[in-house]
Amino acid sequence: MEFQKSPDGGWGWVIVVVSFFTQFLCYGSPLAVGVLYIEWLDAFGEGKGKTAWVGSLASGVGLLASPVCSVCVSSFGARPVTIFSGFLVAGGLMLSSLAPNICFLLFSYGIIVGLGCGLLYTATVTITCQYFDSRRGLALGLISTGSSVGLFIYAALQKVLIEFYGLDGCLLIVGALALNILACGSLMRPLQSSDRCFPEKTAPEIVPDTYSMYNEKEKSLEENMNLDRGYGSEDKCNSPLPNSDWTRETCLPKNLTAAAHTKEPEPYKKVVEQTYFCKQLAKRKWQLYRNYCGETVSLFKNKVFSALFIAILLFDIGGFPPSLLMEDVARSSNVMEEDRAMPLISIFGIMTAVGKLLLGILADFKWVNTLYLYVATLIITGLALCAIPLAKSYVTLAILSGILGFLTGNWSIFPYVTTKTVGIDKLAHAYGILMFFAGLGNSLGPPIVGWFYDWTQTYDIAFYFSGFCVLLGGFILLFAALPCWDTCNKRLPKPVPTTFFYKVASNV
Repeated sequence: MEFQKSPDGGWGWVIVVVSFFTQFLCYGSPLAVGVLYIEWLDAFGEGKGKTAWVGSLASGVGLLASPVCSVCVSSFGARPVTIFSGFLVAGGLMLSSLAPNICFLLFSYGIIVGLGCGLLYTATVTITCQYFDSRRGLALGLISTGSSVGLFIYAALQKVLIEFYGLDGCLLIVGALALNILACGSLMRPLQSSDRCFPEKTAPEIVPDTYSMYNEKEKSLEENMNLDRGYGSEDKCNSPLPNSDWTRETCLPKNLTAAAHTKEPEPYKKVVEQTYFCKQLAKRKWQLYRNYCGETVSLFKNKVFSALFIAILLFDIGGFPPSLLMEDVARSSNVMEEDRAMPLISIFGIMTAVGKLLLGILADFKWVNTLYLYVATLIITGLALCAIPLAKSYVTLAILSGILGFLTGNWSIFPYVTTKTVGIDKLAHAYGILMFFAGLGNSLGPPIVGWFYDWTQTYDIAFYFSGFCVLLGGFILLFAALPCWDTCNKRLPKPVPTTFFYKVASNV
């Protein structure tokens, strides 16, 4: 299959539009799950920590399963994966309307919907990168805002649907809306050309070095027999095939070829060939595994990368809960429903979209150090989290929601930071590791904050803990990125190589 060159436009803009709506439809409800979280608390009467697992799994499972999602998209393509994932997201949302308890929701909403979202994210990003080269940053920036716009709209939409149709009706309608992902997926035309037919590869290309053991046997036969006897110029082979093992076999005289084949029966020969091929394949897989482990170890030897994975883990443990729990924080602070001009989750969502765009634009300036910019967002996020217990009115909670939403837009500069840390060659490997830890933080953050509330019956200690986690990650990354480390390494004297002098004894 021969892939075409990225058109940087044309049908690619259709891909951008459908990818935007795909992320809008799949991430709208999971990111705005804070509205559903309050209803689940009232409906099932479980603790806040256990109930928070539902929303945290919906966001974390997709990141934890990112390696599996990448393999699926690479094997089957973006269009089939998008259509299949559309069924997963829609079916999980509709199934959640029948949930009798929280454990059922952990499976239907947390795992099924979360896995579908992870597959859809990988599929949309992959096919967008295939269609765009020089405009790839713009295209990825446009489709990434789909999730933020979905958070903004679905927060208000789910609230209205719950008022008119109840919690079960809301989930059914949202699940039906998610079926539009199937229409979006059908428009994801793969960028490949199947018009040109390629000839089937010959056996030596498919199984390299398979016949090396037989070459030695044929060579010994040639040495033992008198090839000069009875063979003239007419025995020379003029086959147009390339110089290979197949050529050597056809160039042999008939009696010699027959002798070779009588010595080695055909079934035995095939078994030996297959065994040899399996051994070579196992060796190559083992070598790839060793290379992967060696590259992983070399990544963690980089002090900035080690600090970065700690920072992203602590950031998601502490920074993700506000998007899920802000509505319940307002209710716990005795902020009346009629005093809320707009849901806090909606404010958080729209400011996240603004933050992604502005921070992404700011990172493109040459005078801006993206690593220090990312550290600044972490430190300010930690301070804003510590200020949440002091906010007792809707206005202050709305301001803090906007600040936290804007700073959460630092996801748009995270690939820049990773590239600056490990280089473009190791970006895919390093980014996969970091996304795994980000998913782990997303899964653990809200339940930990909920357990703090169940323990203390207040969110104060919970958000002090969240702010401390994010601040700790930011200062660890700042300490690892200080330029003084490079200066110290340059000043260290290089070890003098040991030299040995040998004196040759004289024979005189």
